[in-house]
Amino acid sequence: MSGRIARGPSLVDQAIESLRGEIEQGVWPVGEKIPTEPELVEALGVGRNSLREAIRALVHAGLLETRQGDGTYVTATSDLAGAVRRRVGRAQLLEIFELRRALEVEAARLAALRRTDADLAALERLLAAREAASHLSDLGEFIELDVALHRAIVDAAHNALLTELYDDFATSLRDAVGSTAGAGTTEDQVHAHDALVAAIRAGDAIAAQAETAVFLDQLIDELSA
Repeated sequence: MSGRIARGPSLVDQAIESLRGEIEQGVWPVGEKIPTEPELVEALGVGRNSLREAIRALVHAGLLETRQGDGTYVTATSDLAGAVRRRVGRAQLLEIFELRRALEVEAARLAALRRTDADLAALERLLAAREAASHLSDLGEFIELDVALHRAIVDAAHNALLTELYDDFATSLRDAVGSTAGAGTTEDQVHAHDALVAAIRAGDAIAAQAETAVFLDQLIDELSA
């Protein structure tokens, strides 16, 4: 009888899967530096060359980023997240807001149908914090809270895949919101999402969709002008 001998995974493959597992499980969160090369060699039981190849593979996949003289950082939690992050990073501002519209209009509809009391409490808390930041003229904090509010609406949709896609998009969204915010906040901006949260609270999916679409269509029109 003849045939090829089945081979197990290489040391490089084992290292890739071990590193990927730590990233996916959140042991090393996005933005955090992974352990040093000597620490990883000891922890994984592989040689330096195998480890370096594994890190290069994950850098290519978009999960890691090597910063010369500083170390290696986590940039995404999955291959999909890495691909989305790279692609969105090359997108034009108008494209980002058009994608935002597609995601958030559906998220608002689902949130109105599926939100829990805990979801509503989170939305109310973020609305209040967002308004407080505007009164303190803290534009950076206002932008962070604005993005957090939209993220909370996506959470309230209770669709895990939608949440994952939105998370991969959030960094570019934060930058995009900052670029369109102007020098400060107006009363209209501060209260722009009051009716949306009210629609979600009332379980009115049509109104939640409409409020989201009107707000984002106005931004898109301004960018297209």
